[in-house]
Amino acid sequence: MKRTCSALLALLCCSLIPACSRPLPTRCVITAATRVDSPPALTPLAEYITDYLPVGTAEPDKHTNSIRLTLDTTLSSEAFRLEVRPSGVDIAGADYGGIFNGIQALFRLMPSEIYAKQRPERIELTDTILTDRPRFAYRGMMLDVARTWQSPDAVRRFIDLLAYHRINKLHLHLADDEGWRIEIKSHPELTEIGGFRGGDSPVRAVYGKWNEKYGGYFTQAEIRELIDYAAVRNIEIIPEIDLPGHSRNIASIHPEIRCNYPPDTVSTNGYDYRSAWCVAREENYALLSNILGEICELFPSKYIHIGGDEVDFSQWKRCPDCRRLMHRKGMTVPSELEDYFMNRLTEMLAAHGKHPGVWNEAAASGEFTHDCLVYGWQHVKANLDATEKGYRTVVMPGEYFYFDMRQTPQEDGHDWAAIFDAKKVYGFDFAKLGFTEEQMQHVVGLEGTFFSEAYVSHHPEQPDYLDYMCFPRVCALARIAWRGNDEGWDAFYRELVDEHYDRMAAMGIRFRLFPPKITYRDGVFTAATDDGSQIYYIKEGSDDEHRYKRPLHTDQPHLYRFFTRYRTARSPYVADKSYHRTIVPAFTLTTSMGESSSTPYSNAEKYKGLSRTRRACRQQDWIRYDFANAVRCREMYLQTGNRQLPKTIVTTGYAEVSYDGERFERAGELEKGSITLHPDRPIKSVRIVSTCNDNGTPYVTIQPPRIKPIL
Repeated sequence: MKRTCSALLALLCCSLIPACSRPLPTRCVITAATRVDSPPALTPLAEYITDYLPVGTAEPDKHTNSIRLTLDTTLSSEAFRLEVRPSGVDIAGADYGGIFNGIQALFRLMPSEIYAKQRPERIELTDTILTDRPRFAYRGMMLDVARTWQSPDAVRRFIDLLAYHRINKLHLHLADDEGWRIEIKSHPELTEIGGFRGGDSPVRAVYGKWNEKYGGYFTQAEIRELIDYAAVRNIEIIPEIDLPGHSRNIASIHPEIRCNYPPDTVSTNGYDYRSAWCVAREENYALLSNILGEICELFPSKYIHIGGDEVDFSQWKRCPDCRRLMHRKGMTVPSELEDYFMNRLTEMLAAHGKHPGVWNEAAASGEFTHDCLVYGWQHVKANLDATEKGYRTVVMPGEYFYFDMRQTPQEDGHDWAAIFDAKKVYGFDFAKLGFTEEQMQHVVGLEGTFFSEAYVSHHPEQPDYLDYMCFPRVCALARIAWRGNDEGWDAFYRELVDEHYDRMAAMGIRFRLFPPKITYRDGVFTAATDDGSQIYYIKEGSDDEHRYKRPLHTDQPHLYRFFTRYRTARSPYVADKSYHRTIVPAFTLTTSMGESSSTPYSNAEKYKGLSRTRRACRQQDWIRYDFANAVRCREMYLQTGNRQLPKTIVTTGYAEVSYDGERFERAGELEKGSITLHPDRPIKSVRIVSTCNDNGTPYVTIQPPRIKPIL
């Protein structure tokens, strides 16, 4: 018996001792005794590390290990070499950016909670050697702070999130029709007045928060702080002042910059809706020289983005001064006026040693300076055209990289470019989309975009909507901009789920989960997910959330919606097709605001598209829906404005219903220009009544009613 026990013990011990050919890996231990060792030029990075890890920056001694940051000119720009050994960590890079990227690689080897800056007492790392370099030098993200104001603290948070993903350019959209967000000391009125809209501001609200004066702006001191904060994190801020269109804000402050003809303001209740600078007015260039001069002095970036997109040429066509300028210069089409305007701005930038960034329309003729950076936003074809013309191009077609687009048909967001999630972003393939090797020589990188028109009506005081729309789409953008997508979606998805979900949660990101898979068959709902999230459901008529634990039996599948949660994240709702089923009863649409000739009532009446009125709403204006036969339904949704955001709406008002087509009774207040009714008997007519004076635009948009049958 004793011999047997000894043999078993020997066998057990042998099983715990690895063979000589497979030694246990040695480990590096990071503790409070660890020090960061760096040359003076890298001191900001050493201090950055101490925010996340339990280390100091004092001189290391022979009894401690260290994290050593060194420059190595044999590496390419932004490349790094990371070595983890028992004696410590070595991060080498050819430049500051390379070292920063190596730090992010080191963080990814550590527990995810470091991103919450919890500075754990002890971190163990297995011996590792990594070398890597970026695919593109330009890995960007655009943030629109003009439509929805975002404070310096909010922008700093966004910078941190981009830096964790090795995004190295922040394109900051600072001026548009709805806001001027950067202090110009020679013209303080631009922010003191133009930094706000609504209330007593001459700039009217068009997207949300209609009943308050809303906005804010960056002082130049705050901008310098943001520039420095971003630079520590290897991010260059590229400012944008969108010109010559998208300028209703500054034109509301300086109406003299507009073209020389009387506008029609009847449809807007006295508001001049024109948004373009007059090209022929010489005084405009003096004002722009002051503005751009201060922008150039403030930002270290080589590039200043000056817009060039979506110009309403009809304003120039009506202007006698612009027509005379065209005749004098031998121009034949209004687009040549834009070329002239943008060239004048380019000369101003050149005087300060800067180059222009422009949207792809500005370079469409091929005549614009090739010293510019073209941002190809409209579609893939625009990028192919720009690179074919030899322009250095930031590739960012809306159908792949506009993260303000909705991610499924039932979610919030725009849909003009496409409806897509992170999988499509990751699948962007230059070769399959027609980029030749020669054209690729002109691709400087990729950029994602978040325009914020819809953000203002989604509680921008909290980052939930911004996070949900951008992540994990930013993760996919960052990966293909850094490495490409050769590993395939399945491998990247597993990395997201197994590793990066916890990282994003620790970063505090309210990111989007992919929706659960649901099936309804033979009276039973089953739901499943493969990402470790928990499944919930809600039942129509209640906001109570119920945990899904087993198949759900019901003969009313149209009443249920499912979603998932994982730490800070959640998925969109999914439902059986019966939930979305609608009917299209015949109706006649009339309004007190007249009918648009280009988008008539018949569009909505035929359930084929939107209709528009001839003017904006005023108090007691109405929209009436008369059904050919009384409609029995469980839900009727009546919407003014665009499907994707509350613009061109009846901003405040109420709905009335009639069961006989003659007598009306109040049914509820509008919310964001819309109302959902749950009638208990057949409805013959519905009327929306305005209690506002206008909506900041020239018309009201009317969508076809969305009516769900009784099932």
